[in-house]
Amino acid sequence: MGFAPEKIRNILLAGHSSAGKTSFAEALLFLTKSSDRFGSVAAGTTVMDFEDEEIRRKASISLAVAPLEYNGVKMNLLDAPGLFDFELGMYEGVQAAEGVAVVLSARSGVSVGTEKAFKLAKNNKRSIMFFMGSTSVENADFRKTFKELEDHFGSGVCPVVLPVIEEGKPTVFVDLLENKAYTYTDGKPTEVPVPDTNGYIDELMNDINEAVAEVDDDLMEKFFADEPFTHDELVGGIKKGTKAGTLYPVIAGDSITREGIDLALKYFSALMPAPSDEEDYEVTDKDGNPVKLEISENGPLVAYVFRTVADPFVGKLSFVKVLSGKLTDSSSPVIAATGESERPGKLLVIKGKKQVDTKEISAGDIGAVTKLSSTHTGDTLCEAGNIFNVKSIEFPKPTMSMAIFAANKGDEGKISSGIQKLLEEDRTVTYHVNSETSQQIISGLGEQHLEVVVGKLKSKFGVEVGLQAPRIAYRETIRGTAEAEGKHKKQSGGAGQFGVVEMRFEPLPGEDFEFVNAVVGGTVPKEFIPAVEKGIREAMLHGVLAGYPMVGFRATLYDGKYHPVDSKEVAFKSAARLAYKAACAQAKPTLLEPICTLKAYVPNDNTGDIMSEVTKRRGRVLGMNPSEDGLMLVEAEVPEAEMQDFTAFMRSSTQGRGTFSLDFLRYDPLPSHLEAKVIADAADLREEEEE
Repeated sequence: MGFAPEKIRNILLAGHSSAGKTSFAEALLFLTKSSDRFGSVAAGTTVMDFEDEEIRRKASISLAVAPLEYNGVKMNLLDAPGLFDFELGMYEGVQAAEGVAVVLSARSGVSVGTEKAFKLAKNNKRSIMFFMGSTSVENADFRKTFKELEDHFGSGVCPVVLPVIEEGKPTVFVDLLENKAYTYTDGKPTEVPVPDTNGYIDELMNDINEAVAEVDDDLMEKFFADEPFTHDELVGGIKKGTKAGTLYPVIAGDSITREGIDLALKYFSALMPAPSDEEDYEVTDKDGNPVKLEISENGPLVAYVFRTVADPFVGKLSFVKVLSGKLTDSSSPVIAATGESERPGKLLVIKGKKQVDTKEISAGDIGAVTKLSSTHTGDTLCEAGNIFNVKSIEFPKPTMSMAIFAANKGDEGKISSGIQKLLEEDRTVTYHVNSETSQQIISGLGEQHLEVVVGKLKSKFGVEVGLQAPRIAYRETIRGTAEAEGKHKKQSGGAGQFGVVEMRFEPLPGEDFEFVNAVVGGTVPKEFIPAVEKGIREAMLHGVLAGYPMVGFRATLYDGKYHPVDSKEVAFKSAARLAYKAACAQAKPTLLEPICTLKAYVPNDNTGDIMSEVTKRRGRVLGMNPSEDGLMLVEAEVPEAEMQDFTAFMRSSTQGRGTFSLDFLRYDPLPSHLEAKVIADAADLREEEEE
């Protein structure tokens, strides 16, 4: 059954890990009979957490989608992970949703994940509601948690459903807008009189009336005239404020006991915007000019791909949000950015792991498409003669890198193939081969994130791999000047080889290499000069201390000898290498380490901790400046070798509020007291490779 855009609600469930998002989705699905059983996260039986890794961890690791129907309205629930290592799902979901339900617990209160979900929704101009769950658990405190919401997010926090607590447990739930109260048995409501709360309900209603009055001039006049608002005026005013981003309705309930879940459905339908209400989609035409896009089934096809799943059996599965027109199995859309044509395979309605065939996905709705071979997350599909491009969201950048290696010999080639498919699925993962260390480097948002990538490589593509800390690409250079002779002489019965060079090696500022021909009188014939330079360039790939590339020096050829018969290019190449080794060993060789620019965005209270940690890691703080999002930007220069576990430190010290980026800057001399270990480690590595 198709639904008009005004009858659809796309709602992202976001918040801190273990706040109860998946259980809340389960309660909503079960109550509307969209699921035939009430699943449990602990038992691994929920609709939304269906991957083996999610069941094992008892936590969501990727965005899941499931629709339900309530009073003629279709709600597409998008359940996002709360663990910071898997926040990709929250970014994917916010692209497909008009509204964000920030889920938090009445016991644990406002957490970092609550703040991050709220911030992401605000930055993307999404309507925000709060669902405060776990009201029936021990030590839950609605009033305290509600006060925390007000303290963190301002006076726009607006109560809608209130639990009345007696002896530590909610006895009734009050629908403040209807002025009705309910008790629950097995999730089924029974209306009861509104209890006396010693003026607390009156206090909240005054706040609601004042908030509603501020969104509309007519309502403001009525408010000042002390005329009571009707129920429709209250709902309409709160919906208007929610759409404008000035009000954030709060619904209390309990997913496990299913108390208040019916009221959550009611107010999601009444207060969350429909796709047709949206005016903030950033859409451009073929020339890049901003255009207004009407969310209508009768408009031109515009569909945004917000998630991709790499399935080894089905192939690539693309999750789409249709903004305009209809996507059918006979559609022949093009990718807006490239103009490349696509031919959709099956069109699907997704409910967790269940896939149901459908003939079309219409404007405002969400579905999935198979066999879009060239389409990636962030692409827009449209008609060939009517190009529209939806602005893609910027995903979090990876902060932790590890070297990945095959557990079984012969599987090296499979790693790259499997990872390339996973890269289509996860935009927060990057992969490259380090040309200097020959290691395959995979980067992600944290240790758990990379562990899951490894698990998917095995479960989906049959490649068993391991992770290890990546090797640091050191350099070598010289600090002094030295001269040496390189002599290559070989007689083997036939034609001989003979070449002698006398060379000077000296430091050169920076990391460049310069070859100078200063031969006078033809002691080295000019046809052999290029061979000398080539010999040095080949030799400098391996330094004299630890075998790392040599940089920052000038090699001057000033004399030599040759034989009219036996001298050949190969002889002078070998002679140059001998001179290089002999001279550089005497020219005060030293190791250079990569230095990176650190930009850390942290709360003000954490700046001291970050600066102290940077110093411990041999870094140098350059300065601090306030950033646009209220955090403090700490800039520093730090050795790459000291930053492997910095992601864990940042998470721990800022409780997940801080972020950082690390970019290569230059090479600096490695402190002398650290050289011996680097040299020894390099020797051990060579022995392993030889074995």
